[in-house]
Amino acid sequence: MGIDLKNHHVKKSQRTAPKSEDPYLLLLVKLYRFLARRTDFNFNKVILHRLFLSKINRPPISLSRIVRETSATPDLDSKIIVTVSTVTDDVRLIEVPKLTVAALRFTRAAKDRILKAGGETLTLDQLALRAPTGSNTVLLRGKKNTREAVKHFGMGPHKHKKPYTISKGRKFERARGRRKSRGFKV
Repeated sequence: MGIDLKNHHVKKSQRTAPKSEDPYLLLLVKLYRFLARRTDFNFNKVILHRLFLSKINRPPISLSRIVRETSATPDLDSKIIVTVSTVTDDVRLIEVPKLTVAALRFTRAAKDRILKAGGETLTLDQLALRAPTGSNTVLLRGKKNTREAVKHFGMGPHKHKKPYTISKGRKFERARGRRKSRGFKV
């Protein structure tokens, strides 16, 4: 077998295992690796890939976003909402409908609200027993670019990005470049 000269030092950039040493996560990976190999359903491959991701690439999803994204889903009460991330509570959501949600983890408040509404919270290994092929599931993700850090990326003139300032007061980044009386206004 020869050497691939064109792609000789090209490294595969996708993860093939999680960086985390969390034993529970590693057991989930073992389970979904088996399901991805032994079933012909893409659902298990997607879940497996998402288990490998870093925490930044597994953003949390709130109850209000779950309700909003699944509002148009037909026959929702017989479906399982799946997310490979943390499900968080949203105090702005007044009423939580009856939901069956499977996730990597739940915050205590989110779990309480789902159960109080007569819903159900599942872990991903319970999901594997209930829906090994991913049938009757709705797969969701949180929004990746809503982190505070993302608001600062690409800072520069005319970019309208958030500056790293100590405070938002009169004395902070309010002079030259911000008003006509101090040189110029952008």
